[in-house]
Amino acid sequence: MSSLLRRAGLMLGAAVLLSASLALAQTQAQPPAPAEETPEMFPDAPHREEAFYACIACHNFKLVAAQGMSREKWGETLAWMVSKHNMQPLAEEDRKKVLDYLEASFPPKAPSQQGGWKNPFLN
Repeated sequence: MSSLLRRAGLMLGAAVLLSASLALAQTQAQPPAPAEETPEMFPDAPHREEAFYACIACHNFKLVAAQGMSREKWGETLAWMVSKHNMQPLAEEDRKKVLDYLEASFPPKAPSQQGGWKNPFLN
């Protein structure tokens, strides 16, 4: 009987050890949480905070910073997001501030040798 109890104890110990190992592996396998974005991470220009907070309501600001458009295209993109993605329209004064910042901080990019830059939002 004692060998049966010893075996049961070993199996229980192995199960506990396996369970603990799996839990540890899961916590180690999870990617680190992304760093929180702040307005200070982006180009310093007038109305940076207004633009930052208007944009992060729906997506991260790195997506915005990766773009480069004229004021006209930025305006078209805002209108597109309002009409197609239910973005709340900005008050005219706020829209002007956001466009001022985007135009100054993220101007059009030079075309590449692969057919030029294409705005992923305006298909």
